[in-house]
Amino acid sequence: MSLSHRQFFASALAMLAAIACNKEDVKQVAPPPPLVKVAESVTRDVPIYVEAIGQTRGNEEIEISARVEGFLETMSFKEGSFVKKGQVLYTIDSRPFRANVAQAQANLAQSEAELVRKHQDVTRYAPLVAKNAVSVQEYETAVAQEKAQESAVAAAKAGVQRAQIDLGYTTVSAPTDGLIGVTEVHPGTLVGRGQTTVLTQLSKIDPIDVRFAITEADYLKYARRREAAEAAASDAGAAPRDGGARKPGGAADGTPFQMILADGSTHPYPGSLVFVDRNVDPATGTIRLEAAFPNPTGLVRPGQYARVRASVSVKKDAVLVAKRSVTEAQGISSVAVVKSDDTVEVRPVKAADQVGDLVIIESGLKAGERVIVEGVQKVKAGLKVKAEAVPLEELASVDGKGDKKAQ
Repeated sequence: MSLSHRQFFASALAMLAAIACNKEDVKQVAPPPPLVKVAESVTRDVPIYVEAIGQTRGNEEIEISARVEGFLETMSFKEGSFVKKGQVLYTIDSRPFRANVAQAQANLAQSEAELVRKHQDVTRYAPLVAKNAVSVQEYETAVAQEKAQESAVAAAKAGVQRAQIDLGYTTVSAPTDGLIGVTEVHPGTLVGRGQTTVLTQLSKIDPIDVRFAITEADYLKYARRREAAEAAASDAGAAPRDGGARKPGGAADGTPFQMILADGSTHPYPGSLVFVDRNVDPATGTIRLEAAFPNPTGLVRPGQYARVRASVSVKKDAVLVAKRSVTEAQGISSVAVVKSDDTVEVRPVKAADQVGDLVIIESGLKAGERVIVEGVQKVKAGLKVKAEAVPLEELASVDGKGDKKAQ
């Protein structure tokens, strides 16, 4: 073998040895531990809420109707605006009704004149009966005719009153302050023929009511909390609750309602329970309730959907974790805990009520343990991780706003 061949083989062997060494080095270099974010579980006293979805309605819902037949002459309001009690909304052609009043008054005058004549007959016959100048039968007939004419006068007065009432109905006024809706008829339309014609609707929206339904179980929780609060108030010498009286602005039993609007904002004024239905619906297992909320700005309108909630209890020293850290598979909830040696333990837990973006853990976890809130999908039990601490308050605030929904 020539010198050049020997040099070639020596170079090739050196290259193969270098490649083998590099592979061995690669095998010996372990990947870095994955980076995860953790937050320590905390303990707080957390209010537990009953929550339901409801629909707003006016504190008073009034149909404005035409009560007499006639042609609509004017409409004196702006649709969708606020009106005052007594404000004129519509007028109906009043000429036929004025004529009816005049006719009724003429009938009354005629009846009263006839009554005067009948009374004069009785007055004239009375002394003549004693002298036998007039028979007793003629006198009694005159007395009976006088009484009959008195009834005719009363009927004529009622006719005048009825005609005046009908004339008054030609002016349609707002029965109370409130928000007026769209008009159903316009000037020139014949209204009230044969049936009542609805002209528009008026809603009193301060306070505004929310009607909703909760489950029987949630109702019992709320009712017991309410009874306990009333008993405590009674022991303290407070006045008893007025059963059924509307007192918007906060319940006397210490359990005010909150209303959350469609954009997620909370109505700034607490409400109070004003109505509980007499029975539980056997088809759905729910009971209907209604709460009233002050609405001085008129922001909330009838027909809106809103969430309503009220506190039913307070869970003492509840263990809380971020909702995102809890995973569920086949009905079993679990969290990934980073132990003191930075290894991962996947631990089953018993999750309870949701509180905002946090979850109450009833068992399986203690306060102060590090729970993975980001990166849980890339870890497994026993894996060593690099944990970056994140305050739980940055993930969600514990504001007592329960997220338990009563259907």
